[in-house]
Amino acid sequence: MRPTRILTVDDSASMRALLLHALTTQGFEVEQAEDGQQAFEWLATNEVDVVITDINMPRLDGFGLIEQLRETARHADRPILVLTTESSDEKKRRARDAGATGWIVKPFDAEKLATAVRRVAH
Repeated sequence: MRPTRILTVDDSASMRALLLHALTTQGFEVEQAEDGQQAFEWLATNEVDVVITDINMPRLDGFGLIEQLRETARHADRPILVLTTESSDEKKRRARDAGATGWIVKPFDAEKLATAVRRVAH
């Protein structure tokens, strides 16, 4: 059985490094993008099992990425976890309305993140 493949989307290089380490040590295969636009372009020709995205990013933010993926047939049902420092109910509701599968607040616990990924991965 192949490992679950994840695309992490975050404009912070240090957060991408932290996510790469946390997820690969849990046995996941990890791809990375610096913002929503880069992620959307990469996903046009590549497949992953789960997307983990930040909200606040340049070019295309997490809300925009979620909306674009939900409008794309091959990604309409892809699990999307939001990983952000934001904790407002309004932003959680906006992400859920856009089609987010789950919401995790930074700083994250690697075990809890891995559990969330396993729970939503197909």
